[in-house]
Amino acid sequence: MNIHEYQGKEVLRSYNVAVPNGKVAYSVDEAVEAAKGLGSDVTVVKAQIHAGGRGKAGGVKIAKSLDDVRTYADELLGSTLVTHQTGPEGKEVKRLLIEEGCDIQKEYYIGLVLDRATSRVTMMGSEEGGTEIEEVAAATPEKIFREVVDPVVGLTPFQARRLAFNMNIPDALLGKAVKFMLGLYDVFVEKDCSIAEINPLVTTGDGQVMALDAKLNFDDNALYRQKEIADLRDLDEEDTKEIEASKYDLSYIALDGNIGCMVNGAGLAMATMDTIKHYGGEPANFLDVGGGATTEKVTEAFKIILSDSSVKGILVNIFGGIMRCDVIAEGVVEATKQVGLEIPLVVRLEGTNVQQGKEILDSSGLNIESSESMAEAAQKIVELVK
Repeated sequence: MNIHEYQGKEVLRSYNVAVPNGKVAYSVDEAVEAAKGLGSDVTVVKAQIHAGGRGKAGGVKIAKSLDDVRTYADELLGSTLVTHQTGPEGKEVKRLLIEEGCDIQKEYYIGLVLDRATSRVTMMGSEEGGTEIEEVAAATPEKIFREVVDPVVGLTPFQARRLAFNMNIPDALLGKAVKFMLGLYDVFVEKDCSIAEINPLVTTGDGQVMALDAKLNFDDNALYRQKEIADLRDLDEEDTKEIEASKYDLSYIALDGNIGCMVNGAGLAMATMDTIKHYGGEPANFLDVGGGATTEKVTEAFKIILSDSSVKGILVNIFGGIMRCDVIAEGVVEATKQVGLEIPLVVRLEGTNVQQGKEILDSSGLNIESSESMAEAAQKIVELVK
């Protein structure tokens, strides 16, 4: 789960991690009042959407007066911001962060991720702040430093100090940098983050080390024990189909193609999409119904797929281990009847109760194409859609 920058900064502030003072605003008048309350000579007006690259897209404005704040807030609220992470459709700006300006001396990068190669939390730092870390990794990988954290002892002050040294943070600010890193690590672990990225981390003219931006993502599987984090979820920033899928414990991600996919198991779903691509088709979604799908769950999965107007055909690919093929078949038939399916449907079943499943499909009297293999199923749906 992702949250907004202003929400991330509130979480950081609760752990005594230094961030600029700021307030969220949902209207132009609220933005002006927030700026008045801050009383800063320079005010930053920042669009709040779930995407990076806002500055390059014109979503961050520097205001030197209240009139500037009003002008920029009016420009941004209700506008559509297109960044490299939003896709060409962009995202509508519905809220702003009004933040005090600061005297930036130098920008750095600091981030925490779970390194799957070592199965440990790793803190990364670089003196190349303000730039996407992927660009730094490609152009100057030697400027990215890493500290692998022992889960028993956590991030140690020694590791934080070594990272700060390698990042060339000024000697006078090493203590504050170490405190910042240790606090950020505590947030990452205690709040069940999957990513904690500060870009840029800045040093200021008055000797502060603070987060000028904050990106926090959280492990969905841990939200049951992070109620205060779950309450920060902004459904306006998420795809409506993905929201609906989450209600039925379906793993759904919308894509740009025209062939809807319903599969059980993430690995098989990925392989199915690859096979569709191999035969010249374009998958419209990733949808994993899981290992314990019911008829109701399969029916809802169908409805979600069909709510995408770009879908021109559907491929159901089920390998029944825990999942029973007859249950899937019943769900497919029920869903087809309920939604009045008018587009091509290809079903490939294999595994537990496969014969019963095929018999249910064959006796349904519905226009359902069956296939014996994944390759055959992919070829069929691609041809039918074309």
